[in-house]
Amino acid sequence: MADESLLNEDWTRVLTQLGGAAQLEISARQTKAFVRRRQIPDAVSLLRLMLAYCLGERGLRSTAAWAASVGLADLSSVALFYRLRQCGDWFAVLVEGLLAAAAPKASRGRLIRIIDATTVPQAGPAARRNSELWRVHSAFDLPYERFGHFELTDQQEGETFDRIPVVKNEIRIADRAYLQPDRIAAVRDAGADVLIRAGWKNARWLDAKGLPFDLMAQLRAAKAHGLIDRRIWIKRKDGSARPGATATATASTSRSTRTARSRGSFDISAVRKRRRWA
Repeated sequence: MADESLLNEDWTRVLTQLGGAAQLEISARQTKAFVRRRQIPDAVSLLRLMLAYCLGERGLRSTAAWAASVGLADLSSVALFYRLRQCGDWFAVLVEGLLAAAAPKASRGRLIRIIDATTVPQAGPAARRNSELWRVHSAFDLPYERFGHFELTDQQEGETFDRIPVVKNEIRIADRAYLQPDRIAAVRDAGADVLIRAGWKNARWLDAKGLPFDLMAQLRAAKAHGLIDRRIWIKRKDGSARPGATATATASTSRSTRTARSRGSFDISAVRKRRRWA
C-alpha cells in the first residue's frame, strides 16, 4: 500500500466502509486491540499503522520511522510489534463485517455453518497398536471464512448433528452422515435452519398424511421438469413426531436412476422452512 493511500480520500473511503472512526474505536476496545492511548492516539491511527505494515513493503523499523515522519505515532519498532500483535482479533472482526455486507441477500445477517468431522491417529506405540484415533468435530463459519468451533473427542464419540452449540438463526449445512432426525429436531428447536445432503435410502420419508413417500417414483414422474421441490416429513426413531422439511432433488435419466437405486444413494436437500408435524 502506497503512503498516499493512507492519507488521501482513499483512506476516508476505507474508514467509511469500516463503519467510521467511532465504530472502529468501539470494536478495537472490545477486542482489546486498543486499550490505552499510549504512543498511539486512537484506533484509526492504529489501523493505519497495521495496514501500513501488513500491506506495505517496510519492516517494523521502517514503519515506525514512517509513522513518526507523518506525525501518526512516535514509537519504537519493538513497541509497534507488541501493539500489532494485539490486533489479530480486531482485524478478523473488521474483515467479517466487510464479508457480511457483501453476502447474498438470502444469507445476509445469518450465520452459515458447515458441520463436519475428521480423525487423526493418537500418538504412542500402544495407541498405534490399537488403532486409536482422535475425532475432531468442527464448524466452519462460511461468511467469515474461518472455523468458529472445534471439539476433540476419542473415536468412541460419533459425528452428531447437534453436538456443536447452535447460534440462533444460523443455517447449518452437513453431509449425509448427519441425517439424524432426532438431532435435526433438536437443532431446529434451538432456532436454526438445516441443509443436509442425504441418500434416498437413509431416512424414512413420509408425505403429509404420514404415509411412505416413494422418492424414486416422484423422480420418474418429474423427469420432464428435472426437479422435485416439495414438502416431505422424516420419521423419527420412536415413530412419533416427524419434523417437516422441503426436499429438493434433481430428476435423472432412467439409467442413472437405476444406478442410484443400486448404490442406495441420491442427493436430497432437507431444509426447514417452518415447523410442521405429521
